Amino acid sequence: DTEQMDVLAAYGSDGEAVESESRATQDKEAEEKRARLREQAEKFDSILNQAKKNASEKKQQQLAASTALTVASAPDVGLALAPGAGLMVSNASKVVNFNPRYEALWAVEHGPKNPYYRDGVTPGMRNHLGSSIERTNLADFHFEEQFQTFNSFGFAMDPAAVSDCTGRGLDVVGDRQAWVDMRGRTVHSATKSDAKKRKLLDPAAEKVLSGKGTTMSLEEAEEYAQEMAAIEEEVKAKAAEAESKVKADELEHGQCTSIFHGKKERDYQGRTWLDAPTDIKSTGDQCYLPKEIVHTWTGHTAGVHAIRWFPGTGHLLLSCSMDCKIKIWDVYNSRKCVRTYMGATKPVRDICFTEDGRHFTSAAFDKIVRWWDTETGQCVTSWKSKGIPYCCKIHPGDNNVLAGCSNKNVLQWDPRQPRDCIVQEYVQHLGAVNTVTFIDNNRRLVTTSDDKKLFLWEYGIGTAPMKHVAEPWMHSMPAATGAPFDDGNPKFVLCQSLDNQILVYASADRFKLSKKKHFVGHTIAGYACQVGMSNDGKYVISGDGDGRLWIWDWKSCKVYKKLKGHEGVCIGAIWHPIEQSKVATCGWDGLIRFWD
Repeated sequence: DTEQMDVLAAYGSDGEAVESESRATQDKEAEEKRARLREQAEKFDSILNQAKKNASEKKQQQLAASTALTVASAPDVGLALAPGAGLMVSNASKVVNFNPRYEALWAVEHGPKNPYYRDGVTPGMRNHLGSSIERTNLADFHFEEQFQTFNSFGFAMDPAAVSDCTGRGLDVVGDRQAWVDMRGRTVHSATKSDAKKRKLLDPAAEKVLSGKGTTMSLEEAEEYAQEMAAIEEEVKAKAAEAESKVKADELEHGQCTSIFHGKKERDYQGRTWLDAPTDIKSTGDQCYLPKEIVHTWTGHTAGVHAIRWFPGTGHLLLSCSMDCKIKIWDVYNSRKCVRTYMGATKPVRDICFTEDGRHFTSAAFDKIVRWWDTETGQCVTSWKSKGIPYCCKIHPGDNNVLAGCSNKNVLQWDPRQPRDCIVQEYVQHLGAVNTVTFIDNNRRLVTTSDDKKLFLWEYGIGTAPMKHVAEPWMHSMPAATGAPFDDGNPKFVLCQSLDNQILVYASADRFKLSKKKHFVGHTIAGYACQVGMSNDGKYVISGDGDGRLWIWDWKSCKVYKKLKGHEGVCIGAIWHPIEQSKVATCGWDGLIRFWD
């Protein structure tokens, strides 16, 4: 028992020693852990303090920079790039794995110079002697203009810059002040006076002279001043000449007068002489052949070129003559000249009434088309053409005036617009345009010319004709008339051909030649004899070169009558719109015959 007790006592002392040793180890590890934590906390506190110190120092630096002037040796330049603008495509790449923008494909090549090659350009990229030049599409004129402008004035437009359209010269390279002084003008837009003023007033001239080792003397300044004064006088003289020319042109256009030959322009009821008598009525639809001359109007001192009835009633007759005058005649009462219109300096070629007869237009050989007021005799407006107007027509819808001219064009004007404004120009003929005729409810027009062609146009579209009629056997057709009328729309166009026949073109549905209808027998070669038709569509009339009036039957194309009425050429023949058997003719003998 004693031995066991000794063993137990010894074992108990060893166990306590082991337990105390393990407890000491645990305490040591805990102390080391606390030391590490304290070290980390101190390190974090130092970092936080340093960050606060750096922030305060940066704030103080920014404050000092805002109040003090600093010099940036390498400032930031350029604008911020738009999103996606940085995606550039290399010229050497053959495959593109994304959809680049246009700006990226055509962007200028950027990048640092290669220090291992001469001029910093890689030999494979050099396409010029010392650098790489990019290709661009630029007109030779624009390049030379900017090149010479830069050499002369010291500035040019930057081709790589986008214009801001502000006029501040943000897309200018070179001397911006010179650009301001020249107001952006190049060598082609600068005038001679600009060069003299630059020599005298521009300080750049003094700089140039001082660079050459000399200064501008007083004699040179006086010489420049004299040259500039001479240039200014020349400019003023040219301006005065242009102004006088404009005034002469206005005077030429406005030198129009008229003479009223009656007693009073208004009667006791306030009606003007232009109003039709109340007793004018149509007696029937059937027309009869005229037999004899019932009246002759004499008053023109030269040949009468054209005559026109007053629209609708025919109580007045308008005539134009080679004596440069236009006269209007009374038909029913006194049968005298009512008013004379004067203004043309050369013979009057053609006349045309508006639908209501309140205005009419005239075309003269002085290259002026005039718009007249029938009642007052005032020339409202006029238009100057480059060629001689051979015919004039008024569109019934908008009262636009169309004139066929000798310069191969048909000009269209609007009386409500300024005289220098051309509404439309019909350009396709190769010769002088002789006639203009409206068809298809005035939506189309037919023109004939000395080029032996006939064109069909859409009204208001003058670039290309709708139809082109030209045959080897065709001759020039200097006169044309639309008839018979169906609700104001002509079914046929009667054309006076210079091979002594009248050709008929159907215009109702399809515009084509009516081969079964052509009227022959008369001799008109060389003359633009007008073609007329009776109101019922039974008879066709025309003058000839011998002064006779020819009458044909419309259906059979046979000659009914030949009446001698003029000495010389019978140039015009028209049937009265109300009276069934009355016809008016005019000739180059200066007479106007009235037949019944």
